[in-house]
Order: sequence, then C-alpha cells, then structure tokens
Amino acid sequence: MKLQNEEILKILQSKTPHSTSQWDEYSNFSEKVKNIVNYFISNETIEKEHIIQILSLKKEDKDRDDLFNVANLIRKTYTGDFINIKGVIEFSNYCKKNCYYCGLRAKNTSVQRYRMGADEIIEVAIQAAQLGLDTIILQSGEDDRYTDDDLIYIIREIRKNTSLPVSLSIGERSFSSYRKFRKAGAVRVLLKHETINKNIFENIHPEKNYDNRIELLRYMKSLGYVTGSGNIIGLPGQTLEDIADDILFMRDENIRMIGVGPFIPTENTPLKNRPSGSGELTLNAYCATRFCVPRAQIPTTTALGTISPDLQYQGFFAGCNVIMVNITPEVYRKNYNIYDNKIKVEFYETYEKIKQLGFSPSKITQKRMEDRKNASNIRL
Repeated sequence: MKLQNEEILKILQSKTPHSTSQWDEYSNFSEKVKNIVNYFISNETIEKEHIIQILSLKKEDKDRDDLFNVANLIRKTYTGDFINIKGVIEFSNYCKKNCYYCGLRAKNTSVQRYRMGADEIIEVAIQAAQLGLDTIILQSGEDDRYTDDDLIYIIREIRKNTSLPVSLSIGERSFSSYRKFRKAGAVRVLLKHETINKNIFENIHPEKNYDNRIELLRYMKSLGYVTGSGNIIGLPGQTLEDIADDILFMRDENIRMIGVGPFIPTENTPLKNRPSGSGELTLNAYCATRFCVPRAQIPTTTALGTISPDLQYQGFFAGCNVIMVNITPEVYRKNYNIYDNKIKVEFYETYEKIKQLGFSPSKITQKRMEDRKNASNIRL
C-alpha cells in the first residue's frame, strides 16, 4: 500500500485540485494536521493521541476541514471512489432483552409488535435486488421465535434468488447458530459492541454479558464472516478517550464494517431524558475511523440522519462510503422504533442525492438503474 500512500501525499502536495473538495496544499496545513497525515502515510493508521485530536475539533476549525478532505481522499484511495447502498429489512421488532437505550426493549409495552413471514422477507429481498443494492441486511431484535431452520431457509432462498451477499444483524445467538448461518450462505454479520468501556456497557445492558459479546464477535470472525461492529456516541459517562478506545478496538480486531452513530433518547426507556449524542462529534469519529482503519466499510448512519438529514450526507465528506436504505414494507417500518423520530432513508432519494453531492453510487447500482431507465423508455 506504500505506493497508494505516496500517491496521497503527491496529491496533497499538488496545487491542482483532484476532486470537488477544495483544500489548501499540504504546505499550508497546520503542524497538527501535518503530523497526523505524515503518521498515516508512514503507518497506514493513526494512534490514540491522533484520534483524540480529531475528536476534539470544533465545527469551525480549519484543521477539521483539512482532515475531513484527507479522510475523503483516503476513502477513495483505499475503498474506491463510489458509495455502496445497502438495503435493510427490519423483519421483526420483538426483542427479549431490555437495553436501557433501545425502544424495542421487551418491557416497552407501547410498541406495536410484528414479525414478517419467511416468504415475505424473501420476496422483499428479491424486489430490492432489482434496484441494484449490493447487500441485503436482515435486521431484528433478539427474537427466538425465528428458529435456526427458519433463518437458514431465508438466507438460502435470498442467496439463490438474488446472488447478493446476506448480512445478519440479529443480536446474540449461540456459536452453533452462527456457524449454521455461515454454512447456509450468510457472509456478513453486524454485532455492535456499542462501547468497549466495560462499566458503561454493563450500566446500559442489564441482561448482557460483556465478555460473551466480545467473544462472540471474535468467533464469528474465525468462521469467515466479514465482521461488522460499532459504537454509540453520547452514552452516559462516555469520554473522548472511550471513543478513541472503541476505534482502536475495531482496528485491532480487524473489524471490516464500522457503524458509528449518536445516541438518540427514546420514550419508554430508562435513558429517555438523556441528551442526544453530538452529530458533529459523530462526524469527527467518522474522520478518525477512516484514518485509523482505512480499508473499512463505514456507513453514515440513520441515527445521524435522525438528528439531521444533512448531517448524514456530510458523513460522505468525512470518509464514509456506505449508506443503508430501508426496504422494510411500510406497514411494518413505522413500528421498528429503536429510537424516536427515526427517519426514512429511501432508495431513489438517496441515489439521486449521492449523485447531486458529486459522489458515485456503486457500479452495480448504476447499471441496474440504467437498465430500469432503458426498460421504461422501451415501454414508452
């Protein structure tokens, strides 16, 4: 990767703009920015002191603009100059756990619960594949009503009918269950650790075991899953050092997809009166994560868009290269209330917005959209 890093440095030192983002040439960077960039060029990562410096930046700081622009350049260099659009099917809002921040917690009796049928889930995935999404994500609360055999059937049928990768975001299941799902064709898994600070984790998860969660994450990686994890910005008692430790943990564990989102207070939860996590700090965390784990898939999250849709799209300028669109049927979608006022991230709107901002959707998505356009023209 040394040649790529030399190319990054060459672009930064050039006085010719190489993208729609405009920045001062390398010589006009502050010493702090130069130190962070130089360390990255030499090591393909950054360390805790650099992460904390990035997390500490204010919205109006020129250093922040410069580092965001470099993070965007790292994104293009390491992961390609396009944005991946992934589709999420929220197939059940039942959950047996009682995490203090989550609106789906079992004790929240105000939620109208639902479960989608297996064939219904498969049909939604088939329809979504025709849009050109590059991954189908199956997401739910921790709902044991779906047996291993149920999920194996769903995974196999989606793979057979779409050829798309299937990603699981279904919480903690047994080691043997995840081994079966991998054999059935699931290739990606998302299990957020949420915070690497054990005290904070235990304070917000009354029914979960910290060590088990970390062990399960590592086991899934050993099975060959492309593993995803992530943390929440703004948890009670959290410091910038904690957030830096989260990012370093994901680097050291070779996490391939990193989801970072702000805490959103939700009615009927013990943390309903807590303030929201900072959107600007979340953007800083995206930037720091891109520097620290340059090859990662980093989504700009729906939680950030819930604070402000504009903030979610700003995530692309801070180094993000993924966005999740919601393909859950409308009749269910409104009841997947993991946090209050959750925005709808629609496919067509997102596709157009990505292009308007000067980014490119993935090649498969562009091809499918062009095919649909040509088919429409033929019918006319």
